[in-house]
Amino acid sequence: MKKSHPIRRVVLAGAATVSGIVLLLSLKPASDPASASAQGASPQQSVAGQEAPQGGSAQQSSTGAQTVTGDVAQTQYGPVQVRITVSGGKITKSEVVQIPSGGRSTEVSNASVPKLNQEAVAAGSAEIDAVSGASYTSAGYKKSLQSALDKAKASGSGSSGAAGSTGSAGSGSAGSASSQAPAAQAKTVTGSVAQTQYGAVQVRITVSGGKITKSEAVQAPKGGLSDQKTALAVPRLNQEAVAAGNADIDAVSGATYTSTGYKQSLQSALDKAGG
Repeated sequence: MKKSHPIRRVVLAGAATVSGIVLLLSLKPASDPASASAQGASPQQSVAGQEAPQGGSAQQSSTGAQTVTGDVAQTQYGPVQVRITVSGGKITKSEVVQIPSGGRSTEVSNASVPKLNQEAVAAGSAEIDAVSGASYTSAGYKKSLQSALDKAKASGSGSSGAAGSTGSAGSGSAGSASSQAPAAQAKTVTGSVAQTQYGAVQVRITVSGGKITKSEAVQAPKGGLSDQKTALAVPRLNQEAVAAGNADIDAVSGATYTSTGYKQSLQSALDKAGG
């Protein structure tokens, strides 16, 4: 009995060792797939998180629209600068980049700018009415808007010709002829300076096809009350000159001297343009 007892303990110890090795081997493969799946999950989430912003930036695709910023127009209360978006030869959006602010100016700007933006899109030109109570802002808006339109016209002349050449033979030739004809006939003439009691007035007109297509004041009385009268009178006189097609236009009430000087310089410009 004493001799067999140690052998039994050796056998039992050997059996325990073998069972322990079997357990270790069975546990190791089960832990590896779990760790592999855990490691593979995090890279998938990070890539998905990076793809969403890229999809958002891809929406900024060009549709042929042209965005142009006009020159800064200085007014008594601060600078005004307009930016427009042109598509298909039409203004599709108009907005201000700079506008008078601070105190009363902020209130005036907030009330007038939305109306001016709407009028610019509706008119498709800078011939828009001044907003009541915002004469200076309106005048500056129109100047910067006209500057933006001029830039858009200058930069778009080449692209429009290229677009016409890519179309069919009939439409391409017709488009190039129609775009070149107005450019060849248009003539810009500046009238002589008309001296008035409150300052000089000088008018510049654009004539196309025997008609006044644009009229603007190059010089007008400035300083004090003259600024206010000029801001109110000149836009109306410009519109009347285009509508009448001659210098027989009505004087603006409260701006008799400015109106008289405007008509004199306008007539001078018409004479230079050949009537």
